[in-house]
This record gives sequence, structure tokens and C-alpha cells, in this order.
Amino acid sequence: MSRILLVEDDHNVRVLLEHVLFDAGYEVDSATTLAEARSLLDTVNYDLLLADGRLPDGTGMELAERAEAGGAKVLIITGYAFQLVAEDLGRYDFLMKPVRPAELVAAIERVLGGKHQRALDGKK
Repeated sequence: MSRILLVEDDHNVRVLLEHVLFDAGYEVDSATTLAEARSLLDTVNYDLLLADGRLPDGTGMELAERAEAGGAKVLIITGYAFQLVAEDLGRYDFLMKPVRPAELVAAIERVLGGKHQRALDGKK
């Protein structure tokens, strides 16, 4: 089972995304700030960092390098992708808000390279 760190400061969006990811078979930990996320990244190995582009104490991209150093892939969800892509020269995968559940799950599977689906198939 793939493990995802979800970093989203909006409570309603975070709860919705947690449900979508859980229903898709992912193990999910959540954080609302960069500080919380950094603490989790330092203690847990994740397959994917799924982060909001804009957070109260910074941006999701500020976590990306740390997540990648631990072997995680990165997917940023934002309403400001045009700015973020320009800033990061397209280094990370982005989804624009609002995102549909099926679109999110498909993007995660693409970023993970099919790893999660293969793990689910092996459990059948």
C-alpha cells in the first residue's frame, strides 16, 4: 500500500482529499503547515508528497526537496499553477484546483508509476 503525506491547510479540502485517497486504497497522513509536514517527513517514509501550493507558512515546493531526498515523489495541488510552474520551471507535477477525485487518483497513479495499482493487484 502506498503511503501519502497530504499537506493542506483548508480543513474541508483536507478532509475531502483524505476520504478520496483512503477510498482509493492509500495510507494517508495529514499536515496543515510546513512545520508539521517537515516533522512527519523526518520520521516517516512516504511514497508521495501531495501538497497545497500555498500554505500559511510557505509553499508546498519548500517541502519537495526534503520529500524527494527521502525517496518520495511530489505532486502539488494549487490554484496558482501558472506562478508555481514559472518559479520551479516545471520541476514538479501540478494539478489545478478544483480537482476532481478521479483526476487526482489518476495523477497520483501516474506520478507513482503504477506502483500502487500493482500492489493492489498483488493483494487479490
